[in-house]
Amino acid sequence: MKIASRIMILLVASIFALLPDLAYAQLDAAALARANRRGENVSLGGTNPFDPTQEGEEGEKEDSTKVRKIRKPLESYYFGDSVRALPNFMWHVSREMNDVKIMPMDTTLEQWRIDYPYYRNGVGDITLGGLGQSTLPFNYFDRAKNPDFKFAHSYDAYTYRMDNVPFYNSKTPYLNFQYLESGQKKYREEHFEITTTHNVSPSTSFNVSYKSRGTKGLYEWQRTTNHNLAAAFAHTGKRYSLHAAYINNRIKQRENGGAVGMWAVADTTFEHPSGVPMKLANAEAENSYRNNSFFVKQAYAIPLQSVTDYDFSLADLSAIYVGHIFEYNTWSKLYTDKYAKYTDERGQINDKGEYVATEDVYYKDWYISPTHSRDSIRERVLSNRLFIEAQPWDRDGAVGRLGGGVGVDMYAYSQFDMNDYLSGKQGKVKKTAWYAYGAVSGKVKKVADWGADVKYYPSGYRGGDFALNAYIALTAKIRSNPVILSGRFSQTMQSPSYWEENLFSNHYVWFNSFNKEDETRFEVSLEIPAWALEIKAWQGVVSNKIYYDATSMIQQESGAISMTSLYARKDFRLGGFHFDHRALMQWSSNQDVIPVPTLSAFLSYYYEFWVKSNVLRMQLGFDGKLNSKYYAPSYNPALATFYNQREYKIGNYPYIDAFITAKWKRMRIFLKYQHANMGLFGNGQYMTAAGYAQNPGMFKMGISWGFYD
Repeated sequence: MKIASRIMILLVASIFALLPDLAYAQLDAAALARANRRGENVSLGGTNPFDPTQEGEEGEKEDSTKVRKIRKPLESYYFGDSVRALPNFMWHVSREMNDVKIMPMDTTLEQWRIDYPYYRNGVGDITLGGLGQSTLPFNYFDRAKNPDFKFAHSYDAYTYRMDNVPFYNSKTPYLNFQYLESGQKKYREEHFEITTTHNVSPSTSFNVSYKSRGTKGLYEWQRTTNHNLAAAFAHTGKRYSLHAAYINNRIKQRENGGAVGMWAVADTTFEHPSGVPMKLANAEAENSYRNNSFFVKQAYAIPLQSVTDYDFSLADLSAIYVGHIFEYNTWSKLYTDKYAKYTDERGQINDKGEYVATEDVYYKDWYISPTHSRDSIRERVLSNRLFIEAQPWDRDGAVGRLGGGVGVDMYAYSQFDMNDYLSGKQGKVKKTAWYAYGAVSGKVKKVADWGADVKYYPSGYRGGDFALNAYIALTAKIRSNPVILSGRFSQTMQSPSYWEENLFSNHYVWFNSFNKEDETRFEVSLEIPAWALEIKAWQGVVSNKIYYDATSMIQQESGAISMTSLYARKDFRLGGFHFDHRALMQWSSNQDVIPVPTLSAFLSYYYEFWVKSNVLRMQLGFDGKLNSKYYAPSYNPALATFYNQREYKIGNYPYIDAFITAKWKRMRIFLKYQHANMGLFGNGQYMTAAGYAQNPGMFKMGISWGFYD
């Protein structure tokens, strides 16, 4: 009996000794499949009596015509398991490399009430006041640096571009509808938005996004319409990926030139805002923009290891990716006006200390026609980029990706020239820019994420331009909460844009030869999501800065300018009460060239609660915006750019909105009274751009509804 027991113990021990190898073989199905392809014997012994494809006494081969084809899941190397598990998700594509950036889909109450898009990040923008109009970020380090068609940069908060076109993956068809309006019908601001997306297969989808935003104008000659369309298609397969999109942006903005003086906004009460006298109202000035763009981005993966059906994604294998990017982009701008004077009732003060009315004209020079303007300019760029990217081990390895590419941009610029009187048609200036670029990135477990990229123009148009960027993010945990410390560095040498050196219009003419802007930047940030805490610091030094002076003429400052910014976001909670703070402090060593306010802030204080648990949630509270006093930029309509006026300082005015928001299942609504403190307190300088008043008190409401079937 004892002998039998010992034999049984030895047999059990032997089986357990073999279990790890057997378990590993069962779990590593991909490795077994690869071995089978090499002709190796990978059988674990025996046959499967339940396999209908095996022949024997009890069974026969299954009829292949009756085999149901299994629908493959989303296998793209772009997306990790946590992203694939989402019912719906969105991403943007990189302009130059084989990469995507996953973006959150906005279906919460958190920022739903913030209807001006530029106030959703940081402390917001300098603005002309109305929805759809030109803006400029308060934070110097958030301002656009792309030299292409700078006339449209002031609409970056609204327009679609290759780097912000949304692509979607949805397990069920998705439709989202939004409508917001405010004020009387005659002066109404309106925001209409619709997005629809559908997946043909788990890897193939198409979507259409359309936004129409604008204002009929509470102030005289302020009407603005801003239409933005993006139709996109994406296929993110196991080996082959394709992203394509058509973009159309159309903008019309009536240009009133701002109030005739600060007194017209801060010191005088009119029966209606339309009574505020504007500099260009009688001149009927208007800007009209049109943009058409199309791009196709393709990449094909060549695995360096054999791939089986068990390899869910190539992200975990060694591979090489070869890709091509084609982009066509054309912008046009038409500016029109007529000669008309404006009256400033407080233009001068006489010997008795009384105000004396004066007449003036906004533009001093009329080079082409003394009575009216019709300035038309156009820029077209055709880009081709070819890249190759190596994945030495896996996409999340210490050196996850290493790649580079070459590109060519072919530009065509057109504007009126005096020689066009003879030819009868508008001429074109064509230029070609060649460049090479490279990038490397990786991850060290879950502790460090790093990367660097470089771009260089060897000769020709923009020859000598250079851009180097590097970053590192370190992640640690405090009581299981991630703490992210990151740093960034950039060094750029950039040629002036074509229009900064060549412009011939009715009011402004110049032919410049500027030096390259040379800028170095450092950025450090600390983020603790669980504490709703974010701190960022920037330090930059820029030489040969191009800017527009107090007369709107373009200039270049040869000396070095130091820029420092410090941003902090902290959201405090006390039960259902939220106290959200976003503050930015900035210092410029030359305020004549780069004027910035010392302090800018966006504050939100509200109470959030469930009216009915898991059904209806509400928020009640206030949003407030404020910046310190400084020589804020003003806006020049003919140049479509902000310039550094030195006539007066503005600031220290709190602009407060009162709101109620609610989310009922898939529907969100808000009710808001904008500029609730108007006439109650403040210095009356409710401007962020000199001369351009923000909206007075008015009621707003909005609705958003999402459909998932």
